[in-house]
Amino acid sequence: MRTSKKLPWNVVVLTTSRADFSIYQPVLRALDAHPDIAPSLIVTGMHMSDAFGYTFTEVKNSGWPIAASFDCLTNGDSPKDIGISMGRATEGMAGSLASIDVDLLIVLGDRFEMAAAALAAVPRGLPICHLHGGEETEGAMDNVLRHLLTKISHLHCCATELAADRILQMGEAPERVIVSGAPALDNIAAVPRLSRAELSSQFGLPEDDNFALITYHPVTLDLAATEVEIQALFQLIAETGINCVFTAANADTAGRALNAKIKQFVSNTNGQMLIGHMGAKGYYSAMEHAAMMIGNSSSGILEAASFGLPVINIGDRQKGREVSPNLIQTHGTAEDLRAALHQAQNPAFISLCRERLNVYGDGRAAEKIVNAVSEFLQSGHGPRKAFHRITL
Repeated sequence: MRTSKKLPWNVVVLTTSRADFSIYQPVLRALDAHPDIAPSLIVTGMHMSDAFGYTFTEVKNSGWPIAASFDCLTNGDSPKDIGISMGRATEGMAGSLASIDVDLLIVLGDRFEMAAAALAAVPRGLPICHLHGGEETEGAMDNVLRHLLTKISHLHCCATELAADRILQMGEAPERVIVSGAPALDNIAAVPRLSRAELSSQFGLPEDDNFALITYHPVTLDLAATEVEIQALFQLIAETGINCVFTAANADTAGRALNAKIKQFVSNTNGQMLIGHMGAKGYYSAMEHAAMMIGNSSSGILEAASFGLPVINIGDRQKGREVSPNLIQTHGTAEDLRAALHQAQNPAFISLCRERLNVYGDGRAAEKIVNAVSEFLQSGHGPRKAFHRITL
C-alpha cells in the first residue's frame, strides 16, 4: 500500500513552457506548504530552447527544486519535426523517471511535449494528476492531446463543471474528478505588477498611448486558416493604426514561420512591437495596462476576464472553450475584425468587461488541487482504474 511509504510524498510537476510554469506557481506554493508533500520539477520543452528564450534559467532562478531536465525540441516546426520532438520527449522523460523517486506526477493542459513526456509514466505504473482536462479547442491538435492526458491520468482537477462532465463521459470515476477552477486565476492576486513606466523601461512598451496585447498561435488543424487570419489582423492594424504589442507564438507546427511573419510586419509598421518572452510578471502587467487583447491564446480565455480586459478571439483555435462576457468571437476576416474592434472600444462593452466575471473560478484552485492530491496519495490508490460507465 502506498500509505506505508515514509513521508514526504515526492510529487513531481512537469513543466514544458513559460505558460504552464506560470500557471503552476500557486499549485507549487500549496504543495510546498503541505507538511507531507515534497514538490520538485521536471523541465523540458520550450524551456530548454534558445529559440524560445531558454527559460530554463527563469525556472532555475525561481528556487523550486529541479529533479531532472532534458531537451526535446528539434530546430524545425514541420509535422515531421513535431513528431520527432514528441519521440524525444518520451525518451527523455523515461530516462528522467528512471533516475528519481516519484510518487505522483502532475501535468497540465494539452501541449504535445507534455503529452508525449507523460506517456513515459505509463509503463512505470506512476499515478498522474491532470490539470485543465475536459476542455475543448477544436481548431488545434491540442484537443486530442488533452483527452489523451485525461485517459492516462488517475486524478483530474478541472476548471469547470462542463469540463468535469466531459471527463465523466470519457469513463473516469466521479470520485477522481474534482472541479478546482483554473489555477491561473490564483496567480492574478499573487503576481506583482509593473507600473506603466516600468513596463516601458523594461520591455519598451508605449508609456502613454493605448495598446492592444496580441498573442496569436498557429491553428494547427488548419494551417491555411492561420495565414488568412494573421493577414487579416495585419490589415486591421495597418488600416486603424492601433498600437500593438505582439508576444511570440509557441513551438507549434509552423510556429517559427508565424513568428517570422510577425517580426517582418512589426519591423515594417510604425507603432508595433514583438516581445519574445515577458515572464509572468511582465505579461500580467501588460494585461493590466492594455486597452484590449487580440489573438487566439488560452490566456485570452482564462485570465483576461479577471483583468476586465476586452478580448477579440480570432478563429477556431479555441472553439469549444467556455467563455466569459468579455470575449468577442470572430471568424478571422478583416471585416469581422473591424466590427469586433468597434465593439471592444464601445464604452458600454468596456463597462461590462470591468465587472470581471470569469467562468473559470474564484482564484482558490491550488488549495483544492493539493487537497485532492493529498487524499489520493493517502488513500493508497495505485495506477489501476476501471472504466466508469454512465447510464444514458
